[in-house]
Amino acid sequence: MRNRFGALAVSLVVASGCSSTGPTSAAPPGAVPITAPPAYAEWFARTESCSGLQGPSQQIQWYVVPGVETFETDAGPKVGMWVKQDGREVIVLAGNYQNHEMVVRHEMLHSLLGAHGHPADYFVERCHLTWETWSTS
Repeated sequence: MRNRFGALAVSLVVASGCSSTGPTSAAPPGAVPITAPPAYAEWFARTESCSGLQGPSQQIQWYVVPGVETFETDAGPKVGMWVKQDGREVIVLAGNYQNHEMVVRHEMLHSLLGAHGHPADYFVERCHLTWETWSTS
């Protein structure tokens, strides 16, 4: 499945990364708030389990930019972004990826770590939350 997304998606999520700093507002233009679907609770529990970290998932504010593959940020186009700003935790997802488990869990892992960057110990080895390491089986 990950091969379908190709090198562009890899560069959007992994190489350009997710950011703990963002534009002056936490969500990019066009983003709308959403209520986390029930699957997100299960995905958060899986992410806690693989990482060995715990956090309050209910404090995350979720946003989606509807109908897009990517959204623009100061750091370039992204499919997902975690932002901690003014005491709030915000996860923004491109609409076409809001139900993609790896993308959503990748951003959840940023929340659990409380940091940007992609430490291989967590993103690659423990949780397999990169395009190269993701497997749905």
